[in-house]
Amino acid sequence: MPQDLDAVPWPVRTARLSLRPATPDDADAIWKVRRRPGVDDWLSHDVGERDAYVARLRDPDRLAMTLVIELDGRIIGDLMLQLEDSWSQRDVERPRQATLGWVLDPEHGGQGYATEAVAELLRISFEDLGLRRVRAVCFAENEPSWRLMERLAMRREEHSVRDALHRSRGWVDGLTYALLADEWRGRPIG
Repeated sequence: MPQDLDAVPWPVRTARLSLRPATPDDADAIWKVRRRPGVDDWLSHDVGERDAYVARLRDPDRLAMTLVIELDGRIIGDLMLQLEDSWSQRDVERPRQATLGWVLDPEHGGQGYATEAVAELLRISFEDLGLRRVRAVCFAENEPSWRLMERLAMRREEHSVRDALHRSRGWVDGLTYALLADEWRGRPIG
């Protein structure tokens, strides 16, 4: 079963969007989306100055897990697809799973683009890559993010109390959602 992003026939198109692996040339466009007011409030790191962000995104490990969301040829957000080994007590090839993430330009919010993009990311994860499980995490106060996960039939697995130190809000709660491949096949998403 393929479990490498090279196995996916890029770009992947949805009804309105196009998804593809990010390239070093996309760094400026992604930085411009992420630096919009309020966007980096929910990210794990401060977007910061352009040069530092561009260097971080162009790191081969980071670039390898970043996809861009395009609308009419313009980048309106990005996705993270971080492939990882499942935990196992056996010394055999471990089934793969992934952690997902997303950022959408607020200018395009409320139009279903994030739902469309993440639904397709789930399809890619389970059909094209043959993953067995995906998960996503967010701050509990990031209601649009956890509502998106629930719309896509992801299951809330954890509500952790004050486990993350937010740069301006102090200690905050976190949420973890997940979905298994057989659950996804059992209740189509989209």
